[in-house]
Amino acid sequence: MDRSVDPCADLYKFSCGKWLEKNPIPADRPRWSVYAKMEEDNQRFLWGTLEESARPVPGRDANTQKIGDYFASCMDEPVIEKAGAAPLQPDLAAIAGLKSRSELAALIGRLHLEGDAGAMLFGFGSGQDPRDASRVIGFAFAGGLGLPSPEDYTKDDAKSKETREHYRAYVQKLFELLGDPKPAHRLREADAVLRLETALAKASLTLVERRDPYKTAHPMKRKELQALTPSFRWDVYLKALGQADLEDFNVTQPKFFQEVNKQLATASLDDLRAYLRLQLARVAAPYLSTPFVQADFDFYRAYLTGVKQQSPRWKRCVSWLDRDLGEALGEVFVRKAFPAQVKTDTVRMVKQIRDAMAARIEQSPWMSPATKKQALVKLQTMRDKVGYPDQWRDYSALEVRRGDFAGNVERAGDFETRRDLAKIGRPVDRGEWGITPQTVNAYYNPFMNDINFPAAVLLPPLYDSKLDAAPNYGNTGGTIGHELTHGFDDEGRQFDALGTLRNWWTPEDDKEFRKRAACVTDQYAQYTVVDDIKINSQLTLGEDVADLGGLILAYLAWQQETQGQKLQPQDGLTPEQRFFVGFAQWDCGGDRPEALRLSARVNPHSPHQYRINGVVVNMPEFAQAFSCKPGQALYKEPEKICRIW
Repeated sequence: MDRSVDPCADLYKFSCGKWLEKNPIPADRPRWSVYAKMEEDNQRFLWGTLEESARPVPGRDANTQKIGDYFASCMDEPVIEKAGAAPLQPDLAAIAGLKSRSELAALIGRLHLEGDAGAMLFGFGSGQDPRDASRVIGFAFAGGLGLPSPEDYTKDDAKSKETREHYRAYVQKLFELLGDPKPAHRLREADAVLRLETALAKASLTLVERRDPYKTAHPMKRKELQALTPSFRWDVYLKALGQADLEDFNVTQPKFFQEVNKQLATASLDDLRAYLRLQLARVAAPYLSTPFVQADFDFYRAYLTGVKQQSPRWKRCVSWLDRDLGEALGEVFVRKAFPAQVKTDTVRMVKQIRDAMAARIEQSPWMSPATKKQALVKLQTMRDKVGYPDQWRDYSALEVRRGDFAGNVERAGDFETRRDLAKIGRPVDRGEWGITPQTVNAYYNPFMNDINFPAAVLLPPLYDSKLDAAPNYGNTGGTIGHELTHGFDDEGRQFDALGTLRNWWTPEDDKEFRKRAACVTDQYAQYTVVDDIKINSQLTLGEDVADLGGLILAYLAWQQETQGQKLQPQDGLTPEQRFFVGFAQWDCGGDRPEALRLSARVNPHSPHQYRINGVVVNMPEFAQAFSCKPGQALYKEPEKICRIW
């Protein structure tokens, strides 16, 4: 804490000032925070575990052998350097052998199956039917872009133009590494890639538009999808994916697929080959020899986010293993690092916060009885998932070969793609998790209507059983409330109790919600991210609403937990002050200017200080706790306070 700061002027700096001074951003990071530090601590813990697992001793169980051999192959840099671009040669040969457009569907199906979904023109996978969330159908979604957002291809400001030129240079570098000897030829190929990607970007929804679930819900039968894209053989593509009989789809962006169809019909075969070669190399670059790794780092990390140096090899290997064998690693993490009592405590806290939300809904002064009834049904149906899955993922079908890192990545991509596609037509697995137990994060899934809190986000310094309830409820309670509130934010509220996209609001209540949400967007639109860039509060609205609603629920749950207790000040802070400081300290952190500029374009979360100060300014309990007065930065007149939940 920096107690020299007036909390009524800046609670964030009051709570985090000294942490920020003592925790500068590491050279290999674009940003640094309490979450990021915990993530790195977990990586170090797992690093030791993986080094043990990598020793080829007799008697290793199957999962230990897989994670150990994967890690050993990832760390074997001499073998990786010697291989160079050789791991790409089979796919490069297939692309070079493309003789006609009619062969594209089978080739793209092959590349998607290897885990490149989203990079090759578009993406494809499974998803819950927006019209009936109990059904799993095929999802065709927009992709194919190398820059972070569609707007990066179209904006005319100087920075956007500079970014496109840096990207063009990066594309040319990849073509050079693939063996294209002539600069003029590499430039023509790069121009072709940029031309095709720009066309796709112009046909893509913006990140703000994608937040409207109705804009990405377009159920179609196969014949409708084929009619939308007559230049693409979906029967051939689906056969390559092992889904030859699939009939039901959701096409998230029909206009985008019309543009894909146009490009497949009009772009030259040379241009299409160049595009596919580039995407193949771009996706694989981090796993190849040093020249590829360096090119990837120079553009995506150094230029776009301001990172000063590459992360050590072990960190990257742990991250990739977490992605490809995450639940096998998670079993080890939970067994060694997650006390059973913490799960019990968290389940109790979740129940208290659910009770608080039920009370808020019942007492809401602006919701009609009909909407309240539906909201309570959704709340009562919401599933809580704490710590780790009840059933661990089975990796027996994944082959891991020691000494073949790029191959392991490709086989892991193939394994995950097949696992995902196998869900189609089967009952929804509501016990499945979207992130691993060792991930320092949490999430709400509107299709599942569930809230998910991995083990790693429930450990010190976020949740600390040695501390009193106030900071724990401010911190972890706020996180639980945040995810629960996502079920009732501007996006989540459009899904019903079963996860189906359905309007269960009366017209009057819908209008009132939008009016109240506008208070939040108007407030956050005034905040500066970096330079003269303001928060895109239409993009951050869901997170901003969840931050505010979550802390209100956590405060009510804390009051319930401590009812009848005689609470004493500690460390010079009252219990109420400790609650708010505990809340603020979950998000102590800083970003490089380059990372902030990127976040302003693509991150649905507001910057650290506004996720704290922007919330408490709307809570009279905060002003009372710190005796804030009119005229101070974090005091709002009662009639100006944003109130939703």
